[in-house]
Amino acid sequence: MAKKSKKRVSDKEIARRNIKKKKMDSDFVSNLKMLCIVGAAFVLAGFAALQLYLSSQPPIKNLEQFKPNIVTKFYSEDGEVIKTFTAYTFSKIELKDVPEELKEAIIATEDKNFYRHGGYDIFGLARSTVQNILAGRVVQGASTITQQLARILFLSNEKTFTRKIKELVIAARIEKTISKDQILEMYLNNVYLGSGAYGVEGAAKIYFNKHIKDCTLPELALIAGLPQAPSVYSPYNNLDLAIKRRNQVLTRMYKMRYITKDEYEKAKEAKVVLNDMPQFYTTNKAPYFCDYVMNELQKLGFDETEIIHGGYKIITTIDSKAQNAANEAVVRDLKNWGLSGDAKQAAVFSFNPTNGKILVYVGGKDYTKSQYDRVTQAVRPPGSAFKPFVYAAALEKGISPNDFIDDMPITIGGWSPRNYGNKYRGRIPVYSALMVSSNVCAARVIQEVGVRSVIQIARVLGIETPLEYDYTIALGSNGVKLFEFTRAYGAFANGGYVVQPYGIERVETSRGKVVYEASKTKITHQLSLRTAAEMTAMLRTVITNGTGAAANIGKPAAGKTGTTDDNKDAYFVGYTPNIVTGVWVGSDDNTVMSKSIQGGTVPAIIWKDVMKVATEPYGKLDFNYPEVVLEPFKLNTANIKIIKQGEEQEEQQADENAAEDSVNGEKKLLNPKDVINSVKSSIGVQPSQNLPAPTPQSVKPVQQPVQSSAPSPIPMAVPESLRQ
Repeated sequence: MAKKSKKRVSDKEIARRNIKKKKMDSDFVSNLKMLCIVGAAFVLAGFAALQLYLSSQPPIKNLEQFKPNIVTKFYSEDGEVIKTFTAYTFSKIELKDVPEELKEAIIATEDKNFYRHGGYDIFGLARSTVQNILAGRVVQGASTITQQLARILFLSNEKTFTRKIKELVIAARIEKTISKDQILEMYLNNVYLGSGAYGVEGAAKIYFNKHIKDCTLPELALIAGLPQAPSVYSPYNNLDLAIKRRNQVLTRMYKMRYITKDEYEKAKEAKVVLNDMPQFYTTNKAPYFCDYVMNELQKLGFDETEIIHGGYKIITTIDSKAQNAANEAVVRDLKNWGLSGDAKQAAVFSFNPTNGKILVYVGGKDYTKSQYDRVTQAVRPPGSAFKPFVYAAALEKGISPNDFIDDMPITIGGWSPRNYGNKYRGRIPVYSALMVSSNVCAARVIQEVGVRSVIQIARVLGIETPLEYDYTIALGSNGVKLFEFTRAYGAFANGGYVVQPYGIERVETSRGKVVYEASKTKITHQLSLRTAAEMTAMLRTVITNGTGAAANIGKPAAGKTGTTDDNKDAYFVGYTPNIVTGVWVGSDDNTVMSKSIQGGTVPAIIWKDVMKVATEPYGKLDFNYPEVVLEPFKLNTANIKIIKQGEEQEEQQADENAAEDSVNGEKKLLNPKDVINSVKSSIGVQPSQNLPAPTPQSVKPVQQPVQSSAPSPIPMAVPESLRQ
């Protein structure tokens, strides 16, 4: 009986608890409902109050005569204006001359309730607010065409609550001042549509070389898709993305029954035929760099339209004098060497390896014909210019520049590299092998240190482009980006430190308020000081005695030439203590250039023309490195062999001959007069002109170099405390 009683008591207790729990749940639900009702009431009251306030706003005087004052400017670090958004052609067009399809496309895309609201869409605003709260970030906007016009004419694009309220107030006042058609007309005439185009008429001229009234439905849809992100959706920057956006506009037009299904299907399949000669209405002294800066600003959170219309003063890192010298050198030197035509191109990139400031940025020879940026977008094989990373891996493992290596044919697996002209020199120092750019020596070095070590060096120094696990990378068989490649050379100039280049110093509002200022750039230590010093000593000989003689600027400098076997690409990358500059010359269509175009010719000459100007502020400043002795070496003439005679024998590099026959200033195979004339010929100088004979690397020993007889391997990216 006691057990049953306990059980009954237990059942009753459970029942009471359940009833109490249900009551608590019911109370919680009731309270939650009440809270939601009260909250909704407050929100509705707020929106009602806002609507009442906005509806009471007065009109704006003289709005019909208003023109936007676009004053955003890009400045070089030395105070020169390199781009201004005030210089543009304002092609006003009346609404009656705008195709009906474009008006419908804009309304379908930007503001489907345009003709039904009073300047602001209160329900759209509520909907976007809820969506953004649920997402925890801004995922949906609610700006009407009138609000966008208010922002274009009177406000910046800063993402603040205050600016949004101002936008609503001004939009309400605009609606009180002019008609819907006038609002739409002003919007279509003032909205920025990318590539220097303000208004739809300007966009039609720039993108299609037509008047807007002559554009087809697909072309009109493409233009209508641009206001959201003009640079992102510009067909000149990304044609595939522009087409995708165009088709989204067409889909909205079809859903709103502005076009038929047949029109929709045909327009979606239409090819985009762009204007071959886009007319840019902005002044721009560094167009490729300004595109780079625009991308960086957007990464920092600035909206493109905000940048264009915000009246900002954007101070960049560019050196205007060096930039002008680079612009001129690219055009002049390509022309002088017969590299005419749109496909023949060059790119130049310079930065300061100690602080990361970008100083020169040329992505091609004519921005009006091609906006393709060959600094950050083109992936081209660097040829022998990649060899320093192979030798850097060797130096990190304890090999010395004065160690000897066999400059003789070698086969690794099924790969049998050969030297230029099939010329081989026998046993030579490691530094001499790099100086004369021996292919077989580079192959021997990568076989010794391993492919993985070379790839690791390239990676930690900043080359992000994929590299194949293959011995042929020693000769630069894999493509690289000039930006990354030049950045990697910066470690040789800066004691083994890798510095991230940047282009924006600070951003100021029209009232002088600093809204962004660059922080200290990212710096990491990836090579030992010893390796950086030894690499610099070796690469100095390339300019003073080797294949880079044409790049000699008469002050301490180091660098390396590079030419692909098929003569499609040529590089010269070099540096002084304060500036690293990379130059690429080649063909966009991947056609072969003349065999006379090598890393030691046009790229080296462009490099010299740029660096003579860029290094002026620094005088003849030398590298702050422990001096490295390169032990004198006299080439044994009996060791020189031409393994195989071929057609290339007549076209051996003159500067290479000069290099191997002038080690430490000693006469070897050629008469000194012949050496001088051959070097003159290689860099485009007539034999009758005066040109000093090559001189050897002159250094005094401070510390004994590490010898390979007792190697002390250094692992990749070792802790700084363990570096020598």
